[in-house]
Amino acid sequence: MDAHAAPGTPARAPALWRRAVAEGLGTGLLVAIVVGSGIAAQSLSPDDVGLQLLENSLATTLGLAVLIAVLGPVSGAHFNPVVTLVDWFTGRRDGSGVRAGDGAVYIAVQVGGAIGGALLANAMFDVPAGLSTTERATGPHLLAEVVATAGLVLVILGLLRSGRAAWIPASVGAYIGAAYWFTSSTSFANPAVTVGRIFSDTFAGIAPASVLPFVGAQVVGGALGMLVAAALYPRTPARQIGPDRPNVTHRPEVTP
Repeated sequence: MDAHAAPGTPARAPALWRRAVAEGLGTGLLVAIVVGSGIAAQSLSPDDVGLQLLENSLATTLGLAVLIAVLGPVSGAHFNPVVTLVDWFTGRRDGSGVRAGDGAVYIAVQVGGAIGGALLANAMFDVPAGLSTTERATGPHLLAEVVATAGLVLVILGLLRSGRAAWIPASVGAYIGAAYWFTSSTSFANPAVTVGRIFSDTFAGIAPASVLPFVGAQVVGGALGMLVAAALYPRTPARQIGPDRPNVTHRPEVTP
């Protein structure tokens, strides 16, 4: 139910085109934040990789939390194909998740927005166009992506299923910021962001050859996160939507 609707009044989702714009814009801005802050960090602290990572992770933590809070009331602020797939899968039986067709639109605009965000960051810092040459697909990095993505999904579902959806913007931002440091991959945890970061040969980039292994690890992590959430939170409260209910698609619904 919409937190602002009268009792018994079904909530209506915003039009698909509005949700698609929110998802594309949000994912694009997220990648612009990740890549742009990475470029700035590399320029400001050229001799200190640890400080570069700190600057990059702080900007991402704050930016992601704000984007979820602002755009959550429109689209649910997925900004991540894994989150969209999890929302569809967990809500497919009772109609509480994103519809398959809408989810496909979400994923398409997330990937397109991510590419646009990387190109925007390059343009803002006058970085020459080109693909990243940073190879990342090692065994430890792929394990880290499984862990990072599983944790992200667990944070989202855990908060939703325990009736604490209002905590999602800050918690997701904080988790991703922490995962920059406790994972060897610096926590991409997002297939769309991974694809977008191909298009910037900078501190935050990833070589094209590393993308498919990373995406595969992220999908595995998403499935693992769902399993853990199902074990820890077997029953869920009724979902609310509206400004206090980010990271979930807005439709007449009952819970993922």
